[in-house]
Amino acid sequence: MRSRTIFLIDHIILVAGLLLLLGIVSNKFTARAGLPALLVFLGIGMLAGAEGPGGIVFDSFPLAHGIGTFALVIILFDGGMRTSLSGVRKVWKPSLLMATFGVVVTAGITGAVAAHALDLSMLQGMLIGAIVGSTDAGAVFSIMRASNLSLDPRLMSTLKIESGSNDPMAIFLTVGLIEVLLGNVEMGPQLLGLFVLQMGVGAAAGLASGWIGLRLANRVNLPAIGLYPVFIAAWAMSTYGATVALGGSGYLAVYIVGITLGNADMVFKRGTLLFHDGVTWMGEITMFVVLGMLCTPSDLPGVAPSAFLIALTLIFVARPAAVFTLLWPFGFSFRELLFIGWVGLKGSVPIILATYPLLLGLVQSSLVFHVVFFVVVISALVQGWSLSAVATWLGLQTEEPPEPPISLEITSLRHVDADIVRYDIDRYTRAVDKSLSELAFPAEAVVAMVTRGTNLIPARGDTRLQAGDHVFVVLRENLRDTIDEFFARDIDTVE
Repeated sequence: MRSRTIFLIDHIILVAGLLLLLGIVSNKFTARAGLPALLVFLGIGMLAGAEGPGGIVFDSFPLAHGIGTFALVIILFDGGMRTSLSGVRKVWKPSLLMATFGVVVTAGITGAVAAHALDLSMLQGMLIGAIVGSTDAGAVFSIMRASNLSLDPRLMSTLKIESGSNDPMAIFLTVGLIEVLLGNVEMGPQLLGLFVLQMGVGAAAGLASGWIGLRLANRVNLPAIGLYPVFIAAWAMSTYGATVALGGSGYLAVYIVGITLGNADMVFKRGTLLFHDGVTWMGEITMFVVLGMLCTPSDLPGVAPSAFLIALTLIFVARPAAVFTLLWPFGFSFRELLFIGWVGLKGSVPIILATYPLLLGLVQSSLVFHVVFFVVVISALVQGWSLSAVATWLGLQTEEPPEPPISLEITSLRHVDADIVRYDIDRYTRAVDKSLSELAFPAEAVVAMVTRGTNLIPARGDTRLQAGDHVFVVLRENLRDTIDEFFARDIDTVE
C-alpha cells in the first residue's frame, strides 16, 4: 500500500511538472499572438480534465476555491507593489472613478442583459455582471509587453492604475450579492453598511500593516538573504487573514500593503519583486489549470448563445458606456476613450470569483461558472489579439526604444544613498550624438554601462551615444533631477 501511495505521489509530481512546462513554453508563442496566458493554461486544464485526454476527475470546489484565493492574494499584493504612487498622483481621479463606479456601471449593464438572456432573477444577473466587472492588469500589460506597444504616459498610467486597483470593488460586489442571495444581508442600508465596514477596515488594516511591515523588514536581521522575500510574502498572507477576521476586505488590505512596500525604500526590494513575480506566475498557472479541470466542456455549448450575447454586451456596450460616462470630463480625446473602452480584458479574477457560488451551493451556480468561463475566453480572444492593432488604428502608439536585454541594479540589505537609473536615448534626447566626456556629470554620478541592442558598450569618455542606446548611471539620490536634465528631450526639436 505504501509503495502504491509513493508511486501515486511521484506520478502526480510528474504530471504537474509536465503541465507547467507545457504551459510556460506555449505561453511564449501565444503572447506574441496577443493571447493572454490564461487561455493556454485553461486549455491545458480542460485537456487534463475528466472529459479530456487526461481523464483526471476533479470536482473539489473547496480546493479550487482555496487555490484561487491564495493566488488572488498574491496577484493583488504583487500588483500593489508594482503600482507607482508618482503615476497615481497624476491620474488618480479618473483611475479611481473607473476602479469603483466604472465596475458598478459595467456590472449593472452586463447584469441586466445576463438576467434577460439566461432567464434569471435580476440579482442573479447582477452577480454575473459583478463577477466579470473588473479588468485584468496582468493580461493587458503582458500583451502590451509582448507586442512592444507603447502609449502616452497619461493614458498608460490610467490603464495601469485602473486595471490594477479595480479588483477589490468587483470582489466586494460579488461577495455582497452572494450574501443577499443567501438571505444573510438585505439590499439597501445593510449592503451599504457591509461595504463601508469591509472597505474601511480593509483600508485601515492595509495602511497599518504596510507601515509595520516596512519597518520590520528593514530592521530584522535574517540569517539568509533569500528569507526576505519569504518574510514579505508571509506578511501579506497574514495581513489578508487578520483583516478578514476583523470583518474587513482582506484583498483591499493586501493591495494597500503592496503599494506601501513597493513605493518605499525596502531591503532587497528588487529581489522581492522578482520572487513575487515567479510566485504570481506559479499561482496563476496552477489556478488556471485547476479551473480548467473544474470546467465541464460538454456544458459550454448549452450556454454558448447566451454567454456570447453577454460577452458582446460587456465588450461593446457596458465597458465603453462606463468609460465615456465617467472619463469624458477629464480631457481624454475621443480616440483615447475608445481605446480605454476596448481595454477591458478579463483574466484570473472573474474565474476565481465564479467559484464562490459553487462553493456556497448557490442556485444556478454551475450555470454562472460556465457562463463566466465562456465570457472570459471570448474577452481574451476578441480583445487580447486585437489590442495592439486597435492602438495602431487609433493612432495612439508612440515610439519607444525596446527594453534592453541587460539590467543593472543595486542589491543591498541596508538602505544606501545611491541608485542606478536607466536612461533611454532617442533622436530627441539632449545627450544623443554626444560623448560621455561632453556630458560633464557631477563627481558623484558616473555612467556604469551603455547597451546598444544586445551589445555592451564600454563606458569611456570617448563613447558617443546613439539613438536606441540605454545608459545606466550610478548616482546619489539627491542628484537625480540634475542628471535627468542631461537626458531630457529637447522640446524645440520634437516640435
